[in-house]
Amino acid sequence: MPMQILINLLIGVVWMFLQDTWNVLTFFTGYLFGILVLFILRRYMPTKFYLETFFAVVKLFVVFIEQLFTSSVVVIRQITKPRINISPGIFSLETELKGELEVSLLALLMNLTPGSVVVEVTSDNKKFFIHAMDIPAQKESIFRSKEKFEKAIKRVTRYD
Repeated sequence: MPMQILINLLIGVVWMFLQDTWNVLTFFTGYLFGILVLFILRRYMPTKFYLETFFAVVKLFVVFIEQLFTSSVVVIRQITKPRINISPGIFSLETELKGELEVSLLALLMNLTPGSVVVEVTSDNKKFFIHAMDIPAQKESIFRSKEKFEKAIKRVTRYD
């Protein structure tokens, strides 16, 4: 992926040389032309097209913001009730992610959503122990958010 970005920048600079105009608009036009060239040649590259990874990162960010918003609403509803009726606890959650980067990213994203905290990750990186603010109400939503996060993380980190 970094090589594709460098090639695209080089195409943009060569485009400026060929146009004999040194400004941002000419470079941007050359950069867009480079994206087109790399897109056409993507099947001959050893890694996937770098804009696919960029859009996957943007989608992961959007999924995180969505999950952050929905879990925040749930936590705010719980907190603003006149009488707090919660049953906190710890439960285990299995993951199909592989590698320390993927597992760490999932743990961080789960920690940043309100109402749940990853307490521990097993040594084989296959199971999380999660503390939830209200287990009966949040367990299913945590499973759904884990599935969404896993799918988005796989799109970012894997090359297939």
